[in-house]
Amino acid sequence: MSYPSYGQAGGYYQQPPPQQPYGSAPPPNQYPPPQQPPYGGAPPPNQYYQQPQAPPPQGYGQQPPYGAPPPQGPGYVSPAPGAYGAQQPYGAPPPQQPYGAPPPQQPYGAPAPQQYGAPPPQQYGAPPPQQQYGAPQQYGQPQGYGQQPPPPQQYGAPPPQQNYAQYPPTPPSLGYGPPQIIQWNGDGDANALRSAMKGFGTDEQTLIRVLATKDPLQILTIRNAYSRIHRRDLVADIKSETRGWFEAGLVALARGPLLHDVHQLYEAMSGPGTKELVLNDVLLGRSNADINAIKSEYQRTFHRRLEDDVRGDLSMKTERHFMIVLAAQRAEDSAPVVKAEIDRDVNELYNATEAKMGTDEMKVCSILSTRNDKQIEAIAYEYHAKYARRLEDVIRKEFSGHMEDALLFQLRQGINKPVHQAKLLEDAMAGLGTKDHLLVNRVVRFHWDRNNMMAVRNAYVQRYRKDLAQRIKGETSGDYERLLLACIGENV
Repeated sequence: MSYPSYGQAGGYYQQPPPQQPYGSAPPPNQYPPPQQPPYGGAPPPNQYYQQPQAPPPQGYGQQPPYGAPPPQGPGYVSPAPGAYGAQQPYGAPPPQQPYGAPPPQQPYGAPAPQQYGAPPPQQYGAPPPQQQYGAPQQYGQPQGYGQQPPPPQQYGAPPPQQNYAQYPPTPPSLGYGPPQIIQWNGDGDANALRSAMKGFGTDEQTLIRVLATKDPLQILTIRNAYSRIHRRDLVADIKSETRGWFEAGLVALARGPLLHDVHQLYEAMSGPGTKELVLNDVLLGRSNADINAIKSEYQRTFHRRLEDDVRGDLSMKTERHFMIVLAAQRAEDSAPVVKAEIDRDVNELYNATEAKMGTDEMKVCSILSTRNDKQIEAIAYEYHAKYARRLEDVIRKEFSGHMEDALLFQLRQGINKPVHQAKLLEDAMAGLGTKDHLLVNRVVRFHWDRNNMMAVRNAYVQRYRKDLAQRIKGETSGDYERLLLACIGENV
């Protein structure tokens, strides 16, 4: 199945962070854009990628991009002898007596010049000292104005985490980070919820109004206020006062995204059989920060390791696939799309599937589980361009069962997340009968990000030529219908 953005030239190749090509010449046959587009933007014509390069040796050509002040300008504070700001502005070898005329031998023994200043003449054009590459403490230090990428010879060769670990981590989704105290008072909503459920009857409209319109941090504030003021558990009261899928939706909202995720995982693996689609929905395509938060909350809530429970319910290569996911070694969203690495991944995917008898399942699982969305998008595009076959069709042909579903989930999520989520909602409503356990949890999960929910609604209209609200009305009724409509942004 195709997606609106699939196959649009230039749409999949993001520029690497601007600090990496700092001070270095562009690779051969690559046009260096005078101004780099923002992260994720389309590249200039005829250029899909910008290869990240290691910056040149320290002190070589560093001043011009940052407009270093003249050595004797007003207000200029002289650095250590031979340090950043010395008189060799464009990489010329430093004079024997630099700014302040120190003894020539001093820059070689002084610690500060070794870190910040121009290197000795014999180092110009040569690789930095061995300890500057591969020493873990170097990454993230201020020298070089950013984190240093691996040496050029490493591109395309080592495992992906050696290329991507240097980039800033993707922050956790709202509700998955450390507890926060927000400047918002939830006492009024906590009292309204209690009034709606005590005595005879239940005010379902108030429950919907209060719970379906709050973000994860507000939900946590309301839940804590409810417990503090009324000495009662909000989720337990909802369960005692409501029934059916309306209850399931309210409970999902009252728990918040992280707590509900871990309850969904626990319930999917409890009792006979495993609800594989729930595992896919909760775990696949998530950031490293979200995966780590889910593992920690699962351990805190159930006093069990999530990895152990997944091993106990899955088997063989599907189990290994999810162990890769739970290892949280996915490329961060800030990691760039690099042409050499995309080409390598495309070749490895082909060699693991169509190029041989049998399939190297774990190679495919590893690639799709450790690349970020933009990289997966580029892989799918380049695979189709090189072999005239969609990667989705290859997966359908080579895999089956839960592993096929999981790989297609990861691929589609990378190609176009809103379109994929629109399809997940339609899959829950299509065919005979509505898969309510999927529908209610998917609607609630997508609604936590309001901007994303609007993108999903737009994608649904474009793909199915029908408004999502009208589709939900045709499959649900009563308070359950009104709850889902409120979650997607309708006024009820």
